[in-house]
Amino acid sequence: RDVRRGGPQSSGVRARSLCRRAARARAPQHCAMVVFGQFVVGPPGAGKTTYCTGMQQLLTVLGRPRAVVNMDPANDDLPYECDIDIRELVNVEDVMEEMNLGPNGGLVYAMEYIEVNLDWLVVKLKALIGDDACPYVLFDCPGQVELYTHHDIMTKITQQLVKALDLRLVAVHLIDSTLCVDAYRYISAVLLSLSAMMQMELPHVNVLSKIDMLMDHSDDLAFRLDYYSGVYDLSQLLMTLQTNDHPMSRKFAELNKLMAGLVEDYGLVNFEPLDIQDKECAMRVLSKCDTANGHIMNAEKIHDPSDPVSGIRLFQTGFGAEAEPMDEYLERYEERYRARMEAEEEEAQEGGFLSSLG
Repeated sequence: RDVRRGGPQSSGVRARSLCRRAARARAPQHCAMVVFGQFVVGPPGAGKTTYCTGMQQLLTVLGRPRAVVNMDPANDDLPYECDIDIRELVNVEDVMEEMNLGPNGGLVYAMEYIEVNLDWLVVKLKALIGDDACPYVLFDCPGQVELYTHHDIMTKITQQLVKALDLRLVAVHLIDSTLCVDAYRYISAVLLSLSAMMQMELPHVNVLSKIDMLMDHSDDLAFRLDYYSGVYDLSQLLMTLQTNDHPMSRKFAELNKLMAGLVEDYGLVNFEPLDIQDKECAMRVLSKCDTANGHIMNAEKIHDPSDPVSGIRLFQTGFGAEAEPMDEYLERYEERYRARMEAEEEEAQEGGFLSSLG
């Protein structure tokens, strides 16, 4: 495939684009049914692919129609069952080779190519969705943060998908919870989340992923985990930096104060803690996402739509988590985590004992 001929700057693409726009003007613009989905974003290593794998399994257990779309043209190692792979349209390796670009430039070019040729994805999605009641689509996106914070390409892609499919999207922004150990990195992560929220113009659920990795290092945290998830008074976190004698801490003290003030002035950022291996954690995040994208109000996903209070029960499921204080929720999670670790340790010891007998 010659990506040069189909690139965002070529005259051939502009001509075909005009033809497609004319065709879209004559064709219906929306699917027959509303489609719901999650646009999973975040920096590299935040656990986006692992999240999509776990959420795919959870939706399968719940009996909800779902599809997973790999939106990362550089990701060729997919642990989940991929329904649509954007690498069939364009991949970064071809772009880098044919356009003589580096990894970052190649990824930006590939995303621009996807935006220009988005009809390919729309056709694939329409064929995949079919007649499923209340289809739910997970979009596993690239980890280059500039695509969400500075470049408008992801915003253009989501807007076109919303228009073409009547798609109700929520952006799920994952941040590695181990960043909470370092106050500087945590403030940077919060600022990154705020920037993505402002840039993408979608309902947003921010997630602190991999909280199970923090359980054995909780002594390294300046505060309890519920402080970091709630993004409470950041001035308390700044006070811990004043005890640091490093010259860079003194040099950037005013900058840190201004960044913390910016986050608090907007008052938009908070995080939902997640251990994707914990069912209650995953269900809680899913209910937040269902509330944000409107899926919670859809009565079709209830096995008995004739139930007159089904909508009320759905609403309570989504908002019930709000009634429980975060510190109590995390205490219960820690108990489940400890029990899980003990069970795994006992299983490993039993397996080692049996193998020694063999």
